[in-house]
Amino acid sequence: MYSTNRAMLEREVVIETYRASGPGGQHRNVTESAVRLTHTPSGVVVVSADSRSQHRNKDMAFERLIRRLVVLNTPRKKRIPTRKTRAARERILIEKKQNTRTKQMRKPVRGEEA
Repeated sequence: MYSTNRAMLEREVVIETYRASGPGGQHRNVTESAVRLTHTPSGVVVVSADSRSQHRNKDMAFERLIRRLVVLNTPRKKRIPTRKTRAARERILIEKKQNTRTKQMRKPVRGEEA
């Protein structure tokens, strides 16, 4: 179970900043506003480069990281193996026999050549 507390996450996360690519004008191409968070215990990497503000990107990246960790923390449902009922198996066998008879009727009769 991974902690989703912001204060705890800030200690467990490696924060990297870099220049965001794409449209946004001169300001975006000069400042290192994009943020990449790497959560070392889980290996989850989250990137945010939506805004021109590094602080807003950092907050958004933490929100995304928390959402991903909540998904990882939820336990998976146990798979319950299922079986076909006896009646369903019998229906399938009857259908197979009918298909076999139909295909047998398509074959040429012995002695006759096509």
